[in-house]
Amino acid sequence: MKRLFGCLLACSLLTAPSLAFAQEAGGIATVATVGEPPTLDPMVSTADLVGTITQHVFETLYTFDKSWKVTPLLADAMPTISADGKRYTIALRPGVKFHDGSDLTAEDAVASLKRWMKLASRGKQAAGFIESVEASGPSSLTIALKEPYAPLMSLLAFNNSAAIIIPAKKQDEPMKEFIGTGPYMLKERKADQYIQLVRFAGYKPRDGAADGYGGARRPLLDEVRFVPVPDANTRVEASVSGQYSYVDAIPVESFNRLKGASSQPVVLKPFGYPVFVFNTAEGAAKNLGVRKAIRTALSMEDMLAAAFGTKEFYALDGNIYPPGYVWNTDAGVAGNYNLGDADKAKAAAKAAGYKGEPIRILTSRQYEFHYKMAQVAAEYLKAAGFAVDLQVVDWATLTQRRTDKALWDIYITHSPFLPEPALIGSLSTSSPGWWDTPARKAAVDAFTLEADPAKRAALWANVQKTIYDEVPFIKIGDFNALSAKSAKLDGVVPAPWPYFWNVTLKK
Repeated sequence: MKRLFGCLLACSLLTAPSLAFAQEAGGIATVATVGEPPTLDPMVSTADLVGTITQHVFETLYTFDKSWKVTPLLADAMPTISADGKRYTIALRPGVKFHDGSDLTAEDAVASLKRWMKLASRGKQAAGFIESVEASGPSSLTIALKEPYAPLMSLLAFNNSAAIIIPAKKQDEPMKEFIGTGPYMLKERKADQYIQLVRFAGYKPRDGAADGYGGARRPLLDEVRFVPVPDANTRVEASVSGQYSYVDAIPVESFNRLKGASSQPVVLKPFGYPVFVFNTAEGAAKNLGVRKAIRTALSMEDMLAAAFGTKEFYALDGNIYPPGYVWNTDAGVAGNYNLGDADKAKAAAKAAGYKGEPIRILTSRQYEFHYKMAQVAAEYLKAAGFAVDLQVVDWATLTQRRTDKALWDIYITHSPFLPEPALIGSLSTSSPGWWDTPARKAAVDAFTLEADPAKRAALWANVQKTIYDEVPFIKIGDFNALSAKSAKLDGVVPAPWPYFWNVTLKK
């Protein structure tokens, strides 16, 4: 892939500091998060908060290196793939133990992948292409596909709706025991207070150096404690005072306040894009004409300005991937982005049969930029004749409500620029939004079944055009993300889902 993560890589933001292991191990790192995660089972949630926390406890067969290429994690090496592209044989890394002391085996991996295919939205996405998953030895498994499926490795590597490996005897639905192979293990969870992870003494890191999410993961801290801090202003003040070792998701207007403070700013540039996801299954937004009318009513530029303040932190861009990415295309964008035309939207809504039903918008102030965009969107929609029901809830409630087709029409979220477009949640028919049309199937299947990278880039352009034609979601623009870390915290590698292995605290 070309220039994945753009300036992020150019600035070496995913390069591990060479002095990471020179510091003395030990200590407790406290991490302020946007709130309480709805679950600690990463298979059943696409929430970034869940993935950020649980990636320390659970691991996948593969992960992503600093160049966003798939690399082995629990697997011993990249898979052996048959000539027809339909059989993947995966050897497991020897000597890996679970937190309960048991050894990792193929039986565990097979049971876990079957659970993933049943419960996880991205597992369900892959399941339609998988013929079988079977052990091919005590430490080897084989995935047989019905037809070649290019996104499989990225789906196995992703920590969101993740294909985690857990003991075969601990496959409860819902999960009852949180036993993984990760560098840290769950010691205690006190709802709305903290999630306490402690070093797993039996952890066996990979050989060699750290490499993005891959390579050696060393649990150098005694403990990582995740603390929910839902109020954005409270997170800002905590950053300025140095109350926590790391503070996630800080409003970008606070950037100048962090200069010279006890904490240091951590900027990801470019990070990703805010997105309005439509409920295409039920309610007013089920009507394609209504979705198009809503898009016509909105000014993306005004929403971005309200959310991020300065163009140092946002860019107006309707292409799902920005310039510099192999997936960058302007297919479908012209005439469909940043219109802000109330009269045209009102006429389009009337023509579509809109009868004044409330457009129920789910948002949360835990991500303050979501809320600010929702406020601006509500005013533009009202000007176009839409009734608006703006529902402001905590993030855990939002992630629960969005699974119920009867409760919403739009929910607001965001996504980093993912290395494989097939990882975009809305492309899965089981993801909240439930986009499932013949045009979607034709475009997405053609893209996912093609293995040639050059051909896939052209096929992605057709997927993006289909997204603009059918409006399952609306990209608002590009943005940079801001967090903060204590000057005492060494080895932190800025990343979309921050991690705290290979990290130490100065005494």
